[in-house]
Formats: sequence, C-alpha cells, structure tokens
Amino acid sequence: MEENTTVERSRVALTKDDFVSDQMVKWCPGCGAHAILAAVANVFPKIGYRKENFCMVSGIGCSSRFPYYVNTYGFHSIHGRANPIATGVKVANPHLSVWVATGDGDSMAIGGNHFIHIIRRNVDINIMLFNNQIYGLTKGQYSPTTPIGSTTKTSPQGTIEHPFNPGELILGAQGTFFARVPDNNIKMMTEVMFAAAKHDGTSVIEILQNCIIFNDDTHKLVTSKDMRDDNQLHLKNGEPMLFGKDKQKGIRLTEMGLQVVTIGENGITEENILVHDQYAQDPGIHLMLAKMNAPLFPTALGVIRSAMFATYDDMVTEQIDYAKQNSPIKNVDDLLNSGDTWEIK
Repeated sequence: MEENTTVERSRVALTKDDFVSDQMVKWCPGCGAHAILAAVANVFPKIGYRKENFCMVSGIGCSSRFPYYVNTYGFHSIHGRANPIATGVKVANPHLSVWVATGDGDSMAIGGNHFIHIIRRNVDINIMLFNNQIYGLTKGQYSPTTPIGSTTKTSPQGTIEHPFNPGELILGAQGTFFARVPDNNIKMMTEVMFAAAKHDGTSVIEILQNCIIFNDDTHKLVTSKDMRDDNQLHLKNGEPMLFGKDKQKGIRLTEMGLQVVTIGENGITEENILVHDQYAQDPGIHLMLAKMNAPLFPTALGVIRSAMFATYDDMVTEQIDYAKQNSPIKNVDDLLNSGDTWEIK
C-alpha cells in the first residue's frame, strides 16, 4: 500500500461483499483456504484501492484456484510460475497491488528458483504461501515442507528428505518481509495481510494451513485449542516476547541463542525478556525467531521481519525515466537513423 499519489483509490467505501466472486468455491469443506479467502475479503476494502487496482496471480494447486474466488483482476498461471508472471505484471503496471496465492509445493519445489529470486529482487508483491505440508490437489504426495519420517502416498515408509523451513529459506534469500499466521485465526491473518500491503517490497506470509483430507492436523501442535497457548508466540513490534496462558513464559536472548524462560524463576523478570523489533535491518534475530518450532520453542506468529530496502520495480522505473530523459533516441525514426546508414539502390 505504497504512499503514491498516482495510485487511484476508491472514491466510495468498499466492503468485503464487493470482492466476493460469483464463482462457486470448490475447496473441500473444512479446508483452511476458506478462512484465508475470508481474510482477503476483509483486508482488501481496508487497503482502499479500487477493485481494478488489485491483481491476483496463482500457479497450480488447491491454493491456485484463488483468482476465481476474488472479484478482481486475476491470472491463473502454470505450475511454479506465478512469481515471474507477477513480477511482469508489477513492472508493467507499478500502480497495481499484486497478490500471489501459492502452495508449499508450487512455490518451493517446481517454483523454487522463481521463489528465491523474487524475494532476492524485492519486487513489491504480496505472496500468500499456503503451507499444508503436502500436495493436496494431486492427492497426498509429500512436499518440500513435509516433516521427515512422514508416511504419504509417495513415501509409504516415511520421507527421508529434510524439509524446508519457509522462514529460513525466505530470510536466506534476503527477504525484507516475512510473517507467519495460522489459518484458524482470521483476525490475525487480516492484520498481517494489511501489514504486508503497507510494506514496500516482497512480502511473504506463511499460512499454516490445514488439509483436512490428506494431511489433517499437520499443525496441531501450534493450532489446537489445548496446546496453542504454550506453543504460540504472538509477536508485536516494540513489545516483550511473552507467551503462555498467563503470559508467564518468555523468550530471552543469551550468548548461545534464544532461550525459553519463566517469569519469577531464577530471578527472571520482564526486563530480561527480548523485545521484538520487526524493522531491524540485520536479520539475525528474525532468523532465530523463524526457526523456532514447537514443542521445544513456541512458534513465532505475526510479522517477524519488515525491513526497508530499495525495490526492484522502483529501480526499473527510475532507469526507464532516466533513459527517456537522457537518451538521444526518442522514437523509432531516431533509432533507425542512428549510427551509420546506407542507401541501397
């Protein structure tokens, strides 16, 4: 949601009903994608652009049906190629708010190369990464995020591949914005999506999504009602990292890294608890937060990193403007008549 006066904002107040498509939603009942769609319908009116200023791009997979279900411009592309197509959309029309819907397989397997490079380039695009740790559309094969040892259609004796931690991959690719949210918290998803829209650069939101058919309860350590208090760390910029039902547990930074401590034990007070700084340029602590996993650590949720760096699309626009102002070639005639010419008789 760049502060750019040339972006045309809606002249009337829009509601989520304005973004509801007339297409039948064909995800399985109970799929976490329904909640993600509800969060998008909540946040788009809040962003305030005209409907024509939004563009949804997707690849292949259950997540990639998303453009049909949002009443905006959309592009259902091919497997793993949503990010380069979204890059082209943004560079061609910098005044669009471009959103990518992708899955853990679509983005980090066949689309892995495109995924790391859109992050490295810092194109001003918002990527929603549906992570259900499985291939759902093709019926239950293991994906790049499936936990090692998992039994699936393509690993009947258990996977022997080490999975990606999406946050670690994103920050390793020099990501400027990374957030993580569970699919059963629409309020948090809406808030994080709005923060992503405000960020100038590539924003990636990892959504811990449940696939009720092929990988049910894959995130239950984090999302279940009986375990989430102890296994969720809700990050708020400028606030201490406290968690637990009574906020009596916290995260402390030591010489050896992050440590879970309890307020009141061994002289620990709130003063010892690490305060979140999502805007820090150095990604060191952000990386440690992204790597925390239940049950040894709580899983960090919310905006983990939001650092400001120059964006690819802004720099491309600047180069084009500079060339227009300084190049002696102003049109095709100038080009054809530049340099040595010959007259053929």
